[in-house]
Amino acid sequence: MTRIAIASPAILPGDAIGRDVLHMGRLLHGQGHEVELFSTTWGKPQPRNDRGVHIRDFLADDPSALLILHHAIGWPHAVPLIATAKCRRVIKYHNVTPAHFYDELDAEYAELCRRGPEQLCEIIKHNCDLYIADSPFNLKDLTDRGADPRRCTVIPPFNDLESILNLRPDPEILRDYGDGRINLLFVGRRAPNKGHRFLLDAFAIYHHRYDAHSRLVLIGRGEPKQEKYTQTLREQTWRLGLQGHVVFVENATDAELKAFYQCAAVFVLASEHEGFCVPLVEAMALRVPIVAYGTSAVPYTIGDAGLVWDEPDPFLLAQSIAVVVGDAAVRRQLIERGWHRYQEHFTNQRLGRDFLRALQPLLARRLVASTQFCDDFAAQAGLDRRVWEMLYPRR
Repeated sequence: MTRIAIASPAILPGDAIGRDVLHMGRLLHGQGHEVELFSTTWGKPQPRNDRGVHIRDFLADDPSALLILHHAIGWPHAVPLIATAKCRRVIKYHNVTPAHFYDELDAEYAELCRRGPEQLCEIIKHNCDLYIADSPFNLKDLTDRGADPRRCTVIPPFNDLESILNLRPDPEILRDYGDGRINLLFVGRRAPNKGHRFLLDAFAIYHHRYDAHSRLVLIGRGEPKQEKYTQTLREQTWRLGLQGHVVFVENATDAELKAFYQCAAVFVLASEHEGFCVPLVEAMALRVPIVAYGTSAVPYTIGDAGLVWDEPDPFLLAQSIAVVVGDAAVRRQLIERGWHRYQEHFTNQRLGRDFLRALQPLLARRLVASTQFCDDFAAQAGLDRRVWEMLYPRR
């Protein structure tokens, strides 16, 4: 059994990073390890470290313990934790939203975004044992900043889809949105990097040129300090003549979320920056075809399961939506590809297996005894043999 601390600046309900933290904790606890979660911001529904134990007391300078730090934004505790830990250290890297998206909206949050990459460079200088990236896009960011490629691997974030797939969808949402209108759906934080302005422009073209009875549903909470962004989107909605046809949903339960997906004709993404984008996987698993602007990590996440373009051209997005809605063969093919991609790459069973394989060398209790065992186990874990030997030198 290994003592494992999982640390993240925030663990919030409905947040992709929070879900990743919680699933990691449950999986490792289920393997018999002693696991504690540590954060400075907790969502009320989430389990927390009620014992009030400090992370350094928990790790107790035990060299066989393990610290897993989730990094996605500037956090004052991040570098000191990594610098002073006497144990093995793992970084789960989700990428950091570029600060320029927030410069005119929320100076405090913009500064946290600016500190995120700076702290990542400082963390990398401490030569952690393993770096796990959500996507190849994030992996490139790690290696460009100096992380040893031999200590890096890609494992997408865990998700809640197993439970969502078994849920009964909310009947009121099914009734209200299953009214014969074409529903276009986007799920994601109401944040400036998410490309809502491109979505509204594309929807305006689709609505006015192709289907005047269509509706755009935007699910995702906005931060109170960033209310100006929401107001800007509402003003754009009126300016484009879309009043009554765009629905802002602040929060949705899993049952409501499933119902919205079931009522959706197309999932539309126009985000300008994504480290992975879990809602794309939700759309695949819930059999909703995807049309997207393919920037940052988006092409990797979607693969061949959507119509992906290299520019957020509203006319191109609108025409793509019209094709998916109107052509049954295209729609069927995208749905089948999406379901296959989810099953092949993004089930929690697959992610859990890859995660445990990557961690196995750091959880091992015995030194490597032979070259053959070293080669075999390193290959199974997906690590370069030289990294294994560095961590566990032969007697």
